[in-house]
Amino acid sequence: MKIIYNAILLDESMRTRGAIVLDRKKIVRVLKGNFKTESAVLEGAKSACDKKVFSKKSLSHIEFVNANGLTLAPAFIDMHAHFRYPGLTQKEDLQSALNAAAAGGFGTLVLMPNTNPVVSSKELAIKIDGEAAAQKKSQVFQTVSITKDFDGATISHLDSLEKKSTPVISEDGRDVESAAVMLEAMQSAAKKGIIVACHSEDCALAIKAKFYRKQALEIITNYNMNIQDLSQICDKKNKISEKIPKLAINEAKKNIFIANSILELAEDIATERNIAIARKANCKIHICHVSTKNSIDAVRRAKKDIANLKENIASGKPQFQITCEVTPHHLGLIGTRGKEIFEFVNPPLRGEEDRAALIQALRDGTADVIATDHAPHTACDKAAGAPGFSGLETAYAFCHTVLVEQENFSEQKLSQLMSANPARILGLKKGLLKEGYDADLVLLDPQEKWKVRSAEFLSKGKSTPLEGKILTGRVKKILFS
Repeated sequence: MKIIYNAILLDESMRTRGAIVLDRKKIVRVLKGNFKTESAVLEGAKSACDKKVFSKKSLSHIEFVNANGLTLAPAFIDMHAHFRYPGLTQKEDLQSALNAAAAGGFGTLVLMPNTNPVVSSKELAIKIDGEAAAQKKSQVFQTVSITKDFDGATISHLDSLEKKSTPVISEDGRDVESAAVMLEAMQSAAKKGIIVACHSEDCALAIKAKFYRKQALEIITNYNMNIQDLSQICDKKNKISEKIPKLAINEAKKNIFIANSILELAEDIATERNIAIARKANCKIHICHVSTKNSIDAVRRAKKDIANLKENIASGKPQFQITCEVTPHHLGLIGTRGKEIFEFVNPPLRGEEDRAALIQALRDGTADVIATDHAPHTACDKAAGAPGFSGLETAYAFCHTVLVEQENFSEQKLSQLMSANPARILGLKKGLLKEGYDADLVLLDPQEKWKVRSAEFLSKGKSTPLEGKILTGRVKKILFS
């Protein structure tokens, strides 16, 4: 048994002083009050709990944890992370990823299947889940690819999947090009209540955008530089700015802007398509890393349509449902100015109008969750233009800084977006400080300021657009059930 006291208890509906009684990996009792000593909290716990909970035997086995005024909240749940395992362990391995997740306060994560080999079977997914469980840290749910080995055509492997072990399937990193194949896959998933997580991006337009990104990279490499070097150009004191003419920088920017514009259209078209297919298939879909105003508006319209349906959704038949996620970097960074222009990620960092639309979508409930899209790379791959950032260890602090400090979100709302809502979507008894729920908890200091130093990351991936930034809010400790 464990009692955590002298804490500020925080979840989506509560922010109050109190204590938590834990036993057998579950929350047994939530105590509200100012408990500053072991004797005070023990007295409060004994009066609030069933007498059987505090037998003479149990009293001698109580572990007391003094939170020292820190905030105690449900551990975060990430619906979108890349652990690069198996096969890409030069970028990340299971141990480094789980260490990074713990440092970031994540108790549960949904892992994408774009590994080597691609995770295209129930057996491999369960094996990865088991290997992670053996490390006794965060729980993971390994997704299975929508098409076998990302071949864009074969979906027979979906027949063996079970919702309990594989609640989500995804083709993340790409979209399923064929609408007919996607329809069949969604129909198969709908029968089992499995969520289809969509990387919404028109495939032909994505190829076209790659051409312009490649053009930008070639301009940069002609001056014996790489994209990481160029991201420092905005610093006028940096001598590196003398190595490349302004004309060349502007030409590289032009190609990046063209690529980003194409990828904006690619996302908007594919989002509308995937929503239409899911509606036809009566499927649960989750739109990954929404980054544009048009795409989030499409999600809003779809949710409104569902709310207006007069059909009996309690019929037991599969029903069209839609949720979506946004990432910390799309909420807090603008890709049309400064060094962020040269920070490659998919989807790209967008303009201020898009960023503002995403924040509004979080406010009004259109956007359901914040997910990291943690995508670690080697320094060499990143310098060559590989898209993606390491985000597990900065997600809470960056979101707290942007949303709570700057946009006046409540801490309860942030907890909802990072814990309660993803738990609901996944059907997990987590994400709330509630009796009977899993005791996945995190201790936070919402006021601590700290500087991001990627060299200190536990993740193998050290690439972050937040290098050197001062953030407010820090994860102090995670407690696993």
